Amino acid sequence: MEAITSYAEFSDVISSNEAVLLYVSSPGCSVCHALLPQVETLLEDFPSVTSVYANTGIAPDIAGQLTVFSVPAILFFIQGKEVFRVARFVPIGGLRERITSSLKMI
Repeated sequence: MEAITSYAEFSDVISSNEAVLLYVSSPGCSVCHALLPQVETLLEDFPSVTSVYANTGIAPDIAGQLTVFSVPAILFFIQGKEVFRVARFVPIGGLRERITSSLKMI
């Protein structure tokens, strides 16, 4: 998962990729750090999804522009439009189902 450091960089990613998953965390969030490897493993089953990671300590503008109030947060975009978001408690099985159904929109 590629780290991004600004909202401008994120805008470039969603404009140049059809399906994008954004993982948002913060430096002091132990749940965020525990969940990230699980999400990365899940994404191995979805090679068409571009995944990026934003740390609110480094890139607070991303959380502000996307109104992310709670972390960990996962936002999923299809053709530049947000399709769904999940925050705080992220069940991996449910995330898999939502990604699968969202990719059918393409």
